[in-house]
Amino acid sequence: MAFDYNFYLRENHLPHIWCPGCSHGIVAKGIIRAVHKMGWEKDDLVIVSGIGCASRLPGYVDANTLHTTHGRALAFALGIKIIKPYLKVIIVSGDGDALAIGGNHFLHACRRNIDINLIIFNNKVYGMTGGQTSPTTPFGSFTSTGPYGNVEHELDPVAVGVAAGATFVARTTAYHVMQMDKIFTQAFEHKGFSVVDVSCDCWTTYGRKNAMKNPVDMLDVYRKKCVKYEKYQELSDEEKKEHIPIGIFHRETRPEYVDELQLIKERAMKELKK
Repeated sequence: MAFDYNFYLRENHLPHIWCPGCSHGIVAKGIIRAVHKMGWEKDDLVIVSGIGCASRLPGYVDANTLHTTHGRALAFALGIKIIKPYLKVIIVSGDGDALAIGGNHFLHACRRNIDINLIIFNNKVYGMTGGQTSPTTPFGSFTSTGPYGNVEHELDPVAVGVAAGATFVARTTAYHVMQMDKIFTQAFEHKGFSVVDVSCDCWTTYGRKNAMKNPVDMLDVYRKKCVKYEKYQELSDEEKKEHIPIGIFHRETRPEYVDELQLIKERAMKELKK
């Protein structure tokens, strides 16, 4: 798709702060391409973030943007959508922001099924604050707070999203750019709460501690290990341990939160007029 990325950027806020080799820029461009494909007006688009490396994205995008407190992006986004339902709301959040301090908001956003889109920039570490262990840090891998290996088993955002009631749940990676574009577009088209877990890389604080010589090595892990969700289902239990499923895991149609609120308002007004 050929178009001018600069149309969607605040060029006076560039260059960005992301480290060389960080894949957040790849994901950011995927979001922009999907927004462009949807034909959304910039005045109708809201991008919300919490705190973390991904949280800088709203500062670079020329739209309505909101940089909020750590873990609270979903709460702010929900308020925006309730007050102005016509707006197209995208939340960009890191794995720590969305699933640690923001974990409670994540659960309830899933069950409410409000029509907003959460994109998790999942680099499996707290990249901005020094490379500490996050909820998605793989078991046994090394971080600044786990120099002898992580003793906790990682949280799966996709499994949690499905279990909590999100009506669109998917995973893609910064390596699988064409798939990422399609999944973003499908998520934005979906009426209800969508969660897209994007496996990213942070070579600066994670890759170097885990025997990856450069950022390309990190992306190559996704090339080698990722398989489509449908194919993953056919693997043996042993084979599944060596692979990462990507694609759309769950999609369903269910009453949307703001629509249901409007029905309640209408009923209440009728009662008041009696």
